[in-house]
Amino acid sequence: MYLKTIHLRQFRNYKEQQVDFTAAKTILVGNNAQGKSNLLEAVELLATLRSHRMARDRDLIQDGEVASQINATLERQTGISDLTLTLRRNGRRTVALNSENLRRQMDFLGVLNAVQFSSLDLELVRGGPENRRNWLDTLLIQLEPIYAHILQQYNQVLRQRNAFLKQHQDSELALWDAQLATTGTRVIRRRDRALQRLAPIAQAWHATISGSTEILQINYVPSVPLDQNHPEQIQQAFLDKIQLRSVAELRQGTTLVGPHRDEVELIINQTPARQYGSQGQQRTLVLALKLAELQLIEEVVGEPPLLLLDDVLAELDPSRQNQLLDAIQDRFQTLITTTHLGSFDSQWLNSSQILFVKAGEISSTSAF
Repeated sequence: MYLKTIHLRQFRNYKEQQVDFTAAKTILVGNNAQGKSNLLEAVELLATLRSHRMARDRDLIQDGEVASQINATLERQTGISDLTLTLRRNGRRTVALNSENLRRQMDFLGVLNAVQFSSLDLELVRGGPENRRNWLDTLLIQLEPIYAHILQQYNQVLRQRNAFLKQHQDSELALWDAQLATTGTRVIRRRDRALQRLAPIAQAWHATISGSTEILQINYVPSVPLDQNHPEQIQQAFLDKIQLRSVAELRQGTTLVGPHRDEVELIINQTPARQYGSQGQQRTLVLALKLAELQLIEEVVGEPPLLLLDDVLAELDPSRQNQLLDAIQDRFQTLITTTHLGSFDSQWLNSSQILFVKAGEISSTSAF
């Protein structure tokens, strides 16, 4: 797939900006806080309807404006698609595909696929379980767009159940217990299935990058045992676990069982990666995960996704930079942000479109 154009209106620090992409690799050069990452964030929103910065819609709209819009033209093997996402300060976002408004946002997902890799992704290893759950959920939304709806259903049930727990109303909890078990089981089974496909790909990349000196394991640890094959058995295990924690839940006023408590364990040489080794080794792990994401999405959707590299080369040593740049070549359309061009060899620079970003404006010349 190839992103041909993107048009931003009142988005972040862009008032009105169109970019036409003319090469497989585009390098966005500029000082910090000029808008480089905002452009990548716009592409990420079109792919997943999420921002890894976890901003609210109103934070994405330029100050003083009531709405912002991202429009893009995407070329795929199946043809050309026109994507529009409209964000509103005091209202719901809307999506349109080929100028037709879509009633369900889920139908917008899966048209554009992209993998984002930023310095924030080091929190995948160092941060808490929520970081890893969000990462896995964002990947799943691209592999199976229906998952966005499944996750939304679960979160709605979770909010309702927590409201009853806060009020210490245990009379109606049985109804919410059943719904939590049903929707939660759907989330757990899809997360498990995705990780089972991703793990061997990530292990292979990790072995390549580390020179086979380290062995990576990725384990999914749901709060409900997953050793059963049938959804009904998992649901029953879910309900049994809820019963075990019911007193603690009422005392704490919150749900203690379910996918919102799951963990994804990242283990190197049988030691949890959070406690393991250097930042360099943690970066190797994140790089392996990102390359695995690219490969898995390509296998599932049948086309290479876009790769968004947000100031990440500065985080990698020359060896890991070369591993990454060699893996990309021209296979993936790649958007790279950087503060200077020193990380790139002449071959890369000659085959890339170079754009300069300053104060929310993008130009092909640096003297603007």
